[in-house]
Amino acid sequence: MKDKADKPNILFIFADDQCYSTINALGNHEIITPNLDKMVKSGVTFTHAYNMGAWGGAVCVASRTMLNTGRSVWRAKKLIPSLKKPEITAGLWGNLLKDAGYDTYMAGKWHVKATPDSCFETMGTVRGGMPRQTPEGYNRPLSENDTIWEPWDTHFGGYWQGGKHWSEVLADEAIGFIGQASKKDNPFFMYIAFNAAHDPRQSPKEFVDMYPLENISVPKTFLPEYPYKDDIGCGKDLRDERLAPFPRTEYAVKVNRREYYALITHLDQQIGRILDVLKKSGQMDNTYIFYTADHGLSCGNYGLMGKQNMYDLSVRPPMIIIGPDLPKDKKIDLDVYLQDIMPSALELAGAQKPQYVEFNSVMKIARGEQNVSSYPAIYGCYKNLQRMIRKDGFKLIVYPEAKKVLLFDLNKDPLEMNDLSEVNEYHGKVKEMFKELIDLQKGMGDKLDLTAAFPDLQD
Repeated sequence: MKDKADKPNILFIFADDQCYSTINALGNHEIITPNLDKMVKSGVTFTHAYNMGAWGGAVCVASRTMLNTGRSVWRAKKLIPSLKKPEITAGLWGNLLKDAGYDTYMAGKWHVKATPDSCFETMGTVRGGMPRQTPEGYNRPLSENDTIWEPWDTHFGGYWQGGKHWSEVLADEAIGFIGQASKKDNPFFMYIAFNAAHDPRQSPKEFVDMYPLENISVPKTFLPEYPYKDDIGCGKDLRDERLAPFPRTEYAVKVNRREYYALITHLDQQIGRILDVLKKSGQMDNTYIFYTADHGLSCGNYGLMGKQNMYDLSVRPPMIIIGPDLPKDKKIDLDVYLQDIMPSALELAGAQKPQYVEFNSVMKIARGEQNVSSYPAIYGCYKNLQRMIRKDGFKLIVYPEAKKVLLFDLNKDPLEMNDLSEVNEYHGKVKEMFKELIDLQKGMGDKLDLTAAFPDLQD
């Protein structure tokens, strides 16, 4: 086994339900994220990282299964019945780094069918998919007089279950492990998975008070109701969408965004605590830090509240990498998948990437040694109700049940507000991207037949 000096430590910090736009240093000046801002300044930020989507409403399950298995979305789903078999568990991320000589640690949200203690040597508190919601947490607020549910009210449980906010518990445990690991010879791999900023959006009152409601803007993409919501699986039957009243009101969206921001600022504080201790331990200069979330979140954009859609605010999380040989304050807009972090970590550990890992290391891109994406196009999906392809600055979203396609020129229209699919001069682009999506589906093992719903898009 090699000494710690021969291999770097790897710290992976994983948020939940955090959109790429919820970091001050990336342009959202309504939100307070001093520690994430420092991370952006200290390393490389991939501004266009994506999650492929999901086979069900719990998008986090698909995202985390892809991350830990290295498989793309539909092959990850196919693997689920085998995830507890030792021969499969042996090939998951934690065990691959253990075999490379790392002391491995995991705490927080897992949400993968394999048991975490079969993948990591040391465990902190392992949490479920989300803190327990209560009926009072849904369909709110109905008006300015609706104050039954408050983020700091501990009697609703949720993040407060157990007496201390879950984000604080996770930081406490991570700090304890760093103190132990810094005294050992082996390098460490830490997988720290926060439930924040998933609902229920609970944080101490001081964090909510940082965001006076009059300072929260209504998003430019606000809609009272998304016109295709029922055909794409984002109607009243979807849990996430029931968080706010139908139709959406500007007031309800502002309250939800206020609480979302407060929970992220509280998360930011816990990340700062972890990084401060890492620095004091003397390990910072020999540690690569990866930060991302399992997907983004709509939180009032387009009339949607959840992450089960193909708009960038839902499929794009933040992604930051800090390391001793990486540039500082560098932003890269090449397309990557957040799951590229897994093979990136394997590369840093000197471990060979298994053939079944479909994602690609981004370390050459981060160092400036590669200036093109490893992916000719980005693929997205949700159940059999939505598909997406993003390529060459355009995005095509396909709704087979609604028999509707949407086309966006992302360079001119980054907020995806101007659908070009019915504009005559773009009909060729729609057909071209539709064909490319069909080809991409085949490579992804995607069995959904889109052609029957769109005969006019066939050659």
